[in-house]
This record gives sequence, structure tokens and C-alpha cells, in this order.
Amino acid sequence: MNLMENTSHIRELTLRGIIIGALITVVFTASNVYLGLKVGLTFSSAIPAAVISMAVLRFFSNSNILENNMVQTQASAAGTLSSVIFILPGLLMIGYWNSFPFWQTLLICSAGGMLGVVFSIPLRHAMVVKSKLPYPEGVAAAEILKAGCDDYIDENDRLVSASHHADDAVEKDSGFRDILFGGAIASVVSFATNGLRVLSDSASYWFTQGRAIFQVPVGFSLALLSAGYLIGIAAGIAILIGTLIAWGVAVPILSSGADIPDGTSISGFAMGLWKNNVRFIGAGTLAIAAIWTLLTLVKPIIEGMRTSLRALNVKNGSVTIPRTELDLSPKVVLLISVVMFLVLIGTFYSFVADSGLSQTVAWGLVLASVIFAFLIGFMVAAACGYMAGLVGSSASPISGIGIIAITVISLLLLFLGGLNGMLETPQGTNFATALAIFTTSAVLAIATISNDNLQDLKTGYLVKATPWRQQVALLIGCVVGAAVISPVLEVLYNAYGFAGATPRPNMDLSQVLAAPQATLMTTIAKGIFSHQLEWTMIFIGLGVGAVAIVIDLLLTKSGSRLRLPALAVGMGIYLPPSITAPLIIGSVLSWVVTVLVKKRARAQNADFHEMYKKVERKGALIASGLIVGESLVGVALAVLIVISISNGGSDAPLAITSWLTPIFGDSGAVEQLLGLAVFVIVCLTFVRRVMGALKAK
Repeated sequence: MNLMENTSHIRELTLRGIIIGALITVVFTASNVYLGLKVGLTFSSAIPAAVISMAVLRFFSNSNILENNMVQTQASAAGTLSSVIFILPGLLMIGYWNSFPFWQTLLICSAGGMLGVVFSIPLRHAMVVKSKLPYPEGVAAAEILKAGCDDYIDENDRLVSASHHADDAVEKDSGFRDILFGGAIASVVSFATNGLRVLSDSASYWFTQGRAIFQVPVGFSLALLSAGYLIGIAAGIAILIGTLIAWGVAVPILSSGADIPDGTSISGFAMGLWKNNVRFIGAGTLAIAAIWTLLTLVKPIIEGMRTSLRALNVKNGSVTIPRTELDLSPKVVLLISVVMFLVLIGTFYSFVADSGLSQTVAWGLVLASVIFAFLIGFMVAAACGYMAGLVGSSASPISGIGIIAITVISLLLLFLGGLNGMLETPQGTNFATALAIFTTSAVLAIATISNDNLQDLKTGYLVKATPWRQQVALLIGCVVGAAVISPVLEVLYNAYGFAGATPRPNMDLSQVLAAPQATLMTTIAKGIFSHQLEWTMIFIGLGVGAVAIVIDLLLTKSGSRLRLPALAVGMGIYLPPSITAPLIIGSVLSWVVTVLVKKRARAQNADFHEMYKKVERKGALIASGLIVGESLVGVALAVLIVISISNGGSDAPLAITSWLTPIFGDSGAVEQLLGLAVFVIVCLTFVRRVMGALKAK
């Protein structure tokens, strides 16, 4: 028997949903901040948020699919807004900040995030309703909501309660258990690795051929393994190619023509070459990939905006608009935009106020920076929204856009600084570098939330949610996520430190968070202002990226399923090999699972796509659990380390190797072997658990 309820009276955006969404947002923001600083990647939280929401709201008798959708919409903002940490740590790396001011960090993140939401609202009709873009995460989240909820919205816009899926409760429980399973495994392994420190997180084999230095790396991060599984084999192969370009070509060539200084190990010398030279090839590759993406999107974005403006004109007429087509009104969008513009002006002025510049120069820099962030943010909001719909949020070229933004704003400030004399002192140059970083953080906040917004609106469109309520939920998610970012950054900095910026002397450098994007973008800004940027390497990277783009176009035109995304090639070059290795292994696991499903489908004469859909869902949930588990333990250990240090204790309060080493000697090799063994066991367990989705019920 079906029970119907008019959607005008049902719960959708509720107080309890907002509270649950806020709690999930806090968890996933903290996880993503840690993961982004450690390895330079963040994950989409839409799918795990949807599963957790259903697991919690099922205890309330009157919850429904629309309320669940609002919770996941709000929480998913955490997955992308936290990407602003790709640039903010640069302010500590140059010594301009020695901590993360709460209000400045909150305002720059929340204002940028809210602008990202409103900038993408006019694109919804064209890019979500009328477009054929696949929106992988958005569609997957909608399918999970449909499968796990006991109701749906029918064609008459009524909420229908029906037992149309006998296994709904089983599906919800199973999905939540998969997340917990992954989280539990990753938590234990991460605690043993980073807490007790009995497992190594990576291992490398270095060798020379003549004077050329080579490295065979492997990393044991389960979060990275999961990220590799989620990006798939095509991106994994591209990352492998980038890694081979860096460590099989560039570093060996550079090392063969240089002398190793006395007292320097071959590993230290090679890593120095990669850090100071080779990774700029990756920066160039990422930049050309992002520029190419923007160029290819000009036409569809313009067409999309025209379609959306026509739709807005219709809505302003006398025609009754269906609930599922109601966006925030143009007046509200304009009001939020103006208010956020003023908030950015106030935030930037507070940033510039201590620079010692005259009021005229200070206000000129504030207006130039805010207008730049506003205009560039609007353009990249459209591009990121479209790109996320095309290839998914995780594959959208945020890093490339950040590199372009930091380069352009640095060149702009270099020009302005030459006019007003700001760059005549080291302090002025350092301030200009800091302002470039701060401005880029606003651009990234806009870009990253736009990367997620249309994905969520696609989910809402498929489950027949009310768009304006989703947009309100996203705005709330921006504020909650932004409030979490500053304290989490502060804790992680004081516990681990960042590459090039440690809070205390004599810290364990093996535990320092690499913050690869922040390091790279900061180096680019410093290089521009000091006129010492490695332009030769960047131009080589532009060439590498151009070749990758041409190959990818040829593969596309030939009808091949193979791809060579230039963005992934660039990531393989500029990310440390201990990070790229588990990404590649994870992508291979996704290929192995696909092959196993194909074999099972042929053996059972079953539909491959139906079987793979089950496996894909289970794999995504377990992978999300692994990512969240490792990240949350990292944050928890950071809190413990800060407490220990503040009381005069060690920066490794739980490490047992400190008292084992005097007894048994150096155990580095044993830790590496144990780390490798555990990593292999987890890989095998992961595949077996994922394939368990095909067991007969």
C-alpha cells in the first residue's frame, strides 16, 4: 500500500538535518584538511555523507529522501571547500604568518565558498537540467539515496512511501558497515604507523647507472590506495607516466650532469633536484592542462549561461514554476554577491593593514586583489562546475587553476609594486608574496565549492529536491566547513609542521606534512618576485602537457577507451613518488576488480553493468571509509601531540620504537617490511570484500 504526501508539507531542509549535516561536515572537513596537507589530495564526501545520513535519520520515523539529500548536500561542501588548504599554508612557509588567524581564515574561506555557490546558480538550468553531462558523483549519490530510502517523489510531485525494495534496510546497513569496515582498518593501520610508529609509511630503493640516479618507490598509505581506486586505471596510468618522466627521465638526466656534494646522500641529492627543478615541469603540465580545459569550455559555458538567463526571464514572468525548478531568486543571489564582496574587502584590508603602506596604496591593492579574485573566481566557477560534471569533482583541475591564479596575481602585483615602490625592500617583497597567496586562496575557495555545487544539484534533480533549499544547505555547509579549517590547520601545524615551516626546531622531519600544492605555489610566487623562477622547467612542462593533450585528443577521435589526461600526468611529475606509488597501485586494484567482475559475468551469463554497479558502490564506500579512518586518526594524533608538547612532552608520545631501538638497534628495515606486508594484506582484503557484493543473498 502506497502512502502519499504533498511535497509542500514534507520535511526537506530541517533543523535536525542541518545539525546532522554540520556534524558530518566537521568530520569530513578535518579529514580532508589532513589528507590534503599530507598527500595533496582530497576526496568527495557526497557518497559517504549520504550513507551516514540515511543510517542516522532512519531512527526518526518521519525522515525521507529529500531530508537525506539535504544532509549530504550540506556535508559534501566539506570535500571541496577544504581544498583551500592547497595554498593557505604558504603564508607560514614565507614567515608572514606564524599561526592561522581564525577570523581571517574563516572569512576568506566562507566568503569565497558562498560566492562559489551563488556564481554557479545561474548555470544550474543549462548544465544540470538540460545538459547530458554525466556528473559521476552526483548520479552515484542519487542512486544510493534511491536505493537506501523507503520513499520517493512520484511524477505528480508527491512523496510516496512504499516497500518497493525488499532489501532497503539491508542496503542501508550494508553501506554503513562498509564505511565502518574501511574506517576501522585504516584507523588501526594509521595508529600503528603514525602513533606507535612500528610500521613504515613508505620504502624506496635507490640505485645509480653511471652518474644517473634512479628510485623505485612505494608508499603504504591506505587513504592514497583508496584515492587511486576511485580515480580509476586511466588516471592511474597517466600518473605512472608522469612519475616515469620525473624519476625515469628528468632526475637521471639532471643527476648525470651534476656532482654530488660531499656529505650528501644520493637520495638527498636526487630529491633536491626534483624539488628545485623537476617539479616545475609538473607545474607547467598542470597549467597547460587547466588552460586547455578552460578553452574547451568557453563555448558550452556561454551557451549554458544564455539558456539559464532565458530560464530566469521565464521565472520572472507570470508562469507558475514547478517546485523542482525554484532557485534562489536573482535578487538574493545579487544581495549575497554584494555582501560577500564587501566581506572580502574588509578581510583583505585587515590583511593589508599591518603592511606599513600608505592608505592610498593599501586600498589600491585591496581593490585590485578583491576584483581579481571576484572576476577570476566567476570564470573558474563556471569552468570547474562544467568540468566536475564531465569527469567528476576529484578529476577537476583545481591544482592547475591554483597555479594559473598564483602566477597571474603575482605578475599583476609585480607590475603594481614596481609602480608604487613596494618591492624595493625585502619586507615589501615578502608582503607582495603573502598578498598573492591570500588572493589565490579566495580564488580557490570559489573554484572548489563550484566544483561540488552542480554535482549536488544533479543529485537533487534526480531525487526531485527543491534547488533553492539545496543552495541554502550549501551556503550553511560553507560556513560550517570554513569555521573548522582554521583550528584544524592550527593543530596540524603545531603537531607536525609543514614542509619549509616547522613550529619548533629538531622536529621529526619524516612526520612533516608535505603540503605539496602550497609548497609549489609559494615557490612560484617567490620565484616571480625574486626573478629566479625556473621558467625553463615550466616551459618544458608546457611542452609535456601539450603532447599529452594531443595524444588524448587522438585517442578520443580514434574511439579508444584509453585516455591520457594531462592533469594526471602533471600530478605524477610534481607529487612525491611515495604519494604517486599507492595512487597507481589503487588504480590497478580498480582494474583488477573490473576484470574479475567481467569474468564472473561471463561465467554466470549475467549482465556485466548490473553486477559492476553493485561492486562499484561497495568499493566506493569501503574506499571512503579507508580515507576517513586514516585522516581522522591523523587529526586525533595531532591533538595528542599538541597536548604532549604543551606539557613538555615528546612530539611522538605513543611511539614505542624510542625504547625498542636501544635494545634491538635500528629497526628501519623491519618497519618497512612490516608496512609492506600489512599493505599487501589490506589490498587483498579490499578486493575480496568488494567482490563480496556479488554474493547471492
